[in-house]
Amino acid sequence: MPKNSLLDKINYPSDLRKLKKEDLKQLAKELRSELIDVVSTTGGHLGAGLGVVELTIALHYVFDTPKDKLVWDVGHQAYPHKIITGRKDRIRTLRKGGGLSGFTKRSESEYDAFGAAHSSTSISSTLGIAVAKNLSNNSNHSIAVIGDGAMSAGMAYEAMNNAGAMKSKLIVILNDNDMSIAPPVGAMSSYLARLLSGKTYFGFRETVKSITSVFSKKFKDKAGKAEEFIRDIVSGGTLFNELGFYYVGPIDGHNLDNLIPVLNNVKNSKYDGPILIHTITKKGKGYKPAEDSRDKYHGVSKFNVATGEQSKSKTNIPNYTKVFANTLVKHAENDTKIIGITGAMPSGTGMDIFGKKFPDRMFDVGIAEQHAVTFAAGLATEGYKPFAAIYSTFLQRAYDQVVHDVAIQNLPVRFAIDRAGLVGADGATHAGSFDITYLSMLPNFVVMAASDEAELVKMINTAVSINDRPSAFRYPRGNGLGVELPGINEILKIGEGKIVKEGKKVAVLSFGGRLKESLKAAKSLDAKGISTTVVDARFAKPLDQKLIMDLCFNHEVLITIEEGAIGGFGSHVFQMLSEKGILDKGLKIRSMILPDQFIDQDTPENMYKIAGLDALAIEQKILNTLKSNIVIPKIKKI
Repeated sequence: MPKNSLLDKINYPSDLRKLKKEDLKQLAKELRSELIDVVSTTGGHLGAGLGVVELTIALHYVFDTPKDKLVWDVGHQAYPHKIITGRKDRIRTLRKGGGLSGFTKRSESEYDAFGAAHSSTSISSTLGIAVAKNLSNNSNHSIAVIGDGAMSAGMAYEAMNNAGAMKSKLIVILNDNDMSIAPPVGAMSSYLARLLSGKTYFGFRETVKSITSVFSKKFKDKAGKAEEFIRDIVSGGTLFNELGFYYVGPIDGHNLDNLIPVLNNVKNSKYDGPILIHTITKKGKGYKPAEDSRDKYHGVSKFNVATGEQSKSKTNIPNYTKVFANTLVKHAENDTKIIGITGAMPSGTGMDIFGKKFPDRMFDVGIAEQHAVTFAAGLATEGYKPFAAIYSTFLQRAYDQVVHDVAIQNLPVRFAIDRAGLVGADGATHAGSFDITYLSMLPNFVVMAASDEAELVKMINTAVSINDRPSAFRYPRGNGLGVELPGINEILKIGEGKIVKEGKKVAVLSFGGRLKESLKAAKSLDAKGISTTVVDARFAKPLDQKLIMDLCFNHEVLITIEEGAIGGFGSHVFQMLSEKGILDKGLKIRSMILPDQFIDQDTPENMYKIAGLDALAIEQKILNTLKSNIVIPKIKKI
């Protein structure tokens, strides 16, 4: 960032408000340039932020943040907001260990009114803030900024319906970056937006209401319909009007000469109900590689600013997502009943690969995980084989549907759970920490976790063959281990684990991606004279009871390991052994799980070290267990 630039002088929005309006365009240019430079070194979400540079400046220029509460939906679009709200000097720590979060975070800044990493929460949270202000007789404003993609989630409409019915005073900015700036968003449309948001029109509208209140219902209906007709012609806001919102727009979200007057008009209006301002923006605005990219540089690795070329992994080892997609494609070539489903994450889940091959059998339902699950359930009732590919963290949003619409009806929906475990730079909000627990507690489910990419292929094969109940298989983000992949006919026996290494004293029972670390720990323990068995459990439900009990009979210590929270695989093992009476015999059993805390962003390696689930922590856990003072009597086989 050049010295003596406008941005160099902006540390907080209060500094921004000291600028002349004519200087804001230059500030936008500098802010956009800084954003590109930052993300080129940190990686992260670029396109969404580039699209809201002018909107960010306008909102902080017009409104008195942080007294006026500004809520950004998702947080992908909040990088420019972070730069001008006291975090400019730390912005290059974005998504790094100990650095700034890639999303809004209340503990990070008073300007982050609400934490957001999952989409479509902004209107609900802002409505809560607005109601709280009203109850406290606080006249400050509450503003939500929501992208058009996030409007595909039902939660956004639930919130709007509630806000409209309550007639709550809040402002919603619809950041529409899916449309091009079409002819309606020109001089006439901008003029009408300013007119419709201005005091004259607001006043006229309220005057008409007052006058018609003393006349007949017939006259009032005609007057109301006339106003609605005029507004719908110039704004196209019928849907939002029906939900109880006063609609303004669409307006060019990159034109500060239009944005600032409209925001000022809305800010100063006496209208007491909810208002929606429809802005048209361009994702990736101002950076040609982003504008030309299919996904507008939604999420990027580090890249060359001059060329836009992103840093690529130098390994030839395929990542888990591609292994899943390519394996599913092979099955679908032989089975026309296989269907692919995703919720606005086709490239993230590999469903784009499936969709290219089978466009009529891949469904991207948008940011609507609840719908995705029940949609899959409906397909299953008709004999199809739906694969719902959803990140672990996003599947949480559809848990009621998993229980009620899938599990209770015992429908063979297959859940491909990507991003299982700790995921790195996206931090706690995107960690796949809870799916083992929330799925393995459900009757009828088969729950699997892949220890490597070969096991993933076998689990996909197995899921294809399961036609009498729901199933799920989880796998981590990133590259596999480089092992040879099996064919699509290799199917696992349901509920059967695999001994990977045999020993005599200690047994390590690993479920999922910690198997490699378990083997490292076992090698070190063997060198210390502690003979160690390592088992790939494969299934959290149903458990391989015979194998687990054999481990108990033949070892002094049993350690379970999983990349999940309490209540998962280890808890089910403990419950089973308790029912069998094994725990009464004094066997040393310990469970290694994710700690009872949310772990902030870092590299996955560091996050697992913090979590105490790396090879060194596994070894130390075993050594400490062996040193414990519990007397271990000889266990007789029962």
